[in-house]
Amino acid sequence: MKNVTKILLLLLLVCGLIFVNCSHTLNTSILIKADTFNTREGKVRIETDPNMGTIVAVEGPEAWLTFDIQVIEVGRYRCEINVAPGSVNAGALWIEDYYDNRDGRTYNITSLIEIPSASSEGFITLSRDGCPLNTGLHKMKLHLQSESIKVNWIRFTLLKRHQFTPKILKQSITGNDWKLVWSDEFDGSGLPDTTKWTFDFGNWGWGNNELQYYTVNCAENARQENGNLIIEARKNDLGYPWTSARLTTRGKVSFVYGKIEFRAKAPVGTGTWAAGWLLGDAYRDELSWPYCGEVDILECIGQEVNQQTGNGVNHTSCHTRAYYFKQGNQISNTIPVPNMTGEFHTYGVEWKPDGIIGYMDGQVYFKYDKLNGELEWPFNNPQNIIINLAMGGGMGGNIDQVLTSAKLTVDYIRVYELYRNPVP
Repeated sequence: MKNVTKILLLLLLVCGLIFVNCSHTLNTSILIKADTFNTREGKVRIETDPNMGTIVAVEGPEAWLTFDIQVIEVGRYRCEINVAPGSVNAGALWIEDYYDNRDGRTYNITSLIEIPSASSEGFITLSRDGCPLNTGLHKMKLHLQSESIKVNWIRFTLLKRHQFTPKILKQSITGNDWKLVWSDEFDGSGLPDTTKWTFDFGNWGWGNNELQYYTVNCAENARQENGNLIIEARKNDLGYPWTSARLTTRGKVSFVYGKIEFRAKAPVGTGTWAAGWLLGDAYRDELSWPYCGEVDILECIGQEVNQQTGNGVNHTSCHTRAYYFKQGNQISNTIPVPNMTGEFHTYGVEWKPDGIIGYMDGQVYFKYDKLNGELEWPFNNPQNIIINLAMGGGMGGNIDQVLTSAKLTVDYIRVYELYRNPVP
């Protein structure tokens, strides 16, 4: 009995230590109070609230406030905004990072947050999870689209430190035959293999105003089943409009060169946006992209799929600083895919130092060969693999209101390198 008591006490101590460690991580936060905003535009005034102290009051449809934060740990953050709506038509808000960036880009790191109508509750806290922040100075702008609102504070809290990738596989690209060097066949059961995959998480919009919250270790959203990976988006789940999953090899392994294949069945439903792709391991926050590079291998949009036949279209693209979709000159191509939602098809690229070609079921239809420096060709650097199912957003579009779930089914993901057979 004494030994059992000792074991229980030891377990409690271990759990306590773990809890303290996690609490320390979660308490890494940056608070921006109302009286520390730098500049403002619109009908904005500083007031004193008897309960809240200094606040910012905004009257008018469009206004913004700027503030600076210094980030000391790269990672994924929760962003909270404490506000008091002052009208029935409360409007919306969002936060822009690096508003002074050299490329003239707009980095929305919260997506548009709807503000509830005024109520007796007074100040409420709105939030988004997973906002990516790199170390250093961030010049930010709070955009307010509201007839009447009061702002008390903004807070960023670290939820997860960035996972740096410890292993890089650089594939041989000389030889005559392709040899398998890495794969996931999804022959297990339950959650995906966490020795190979990291769960990205959150609902910050992912740079595209997507609607889903990506969950962690939730079998309802990501599971191995009958030899496949199932990524399932679910409507009105866990208190969010949609939940889904996004898996990445970042933090486990990244790749340079080789042949990379996704064998998959696309989801059914207008508003779905399924993707199997590569993202530069140098990504830390939105300022990193597209400098880090991106290669879209499997990209299917539900609104392009015939819901009766399952016939659809696959997109393959490369995004670099010189060529990317937000400046309208990305290099991409599409291919018709028969019964995209009912049958497995193989989507792949062959990535070599002199270019990238894309194919579907062995048919080549895409080529990227812009090699003039890092701005055109960041693809000598490691890329991690991502597989995800988004809902809505800039490419997914409006979601069919009758849709309650959607599934992306993946048979395997494989990476090959070239090798030479020995001379007999």
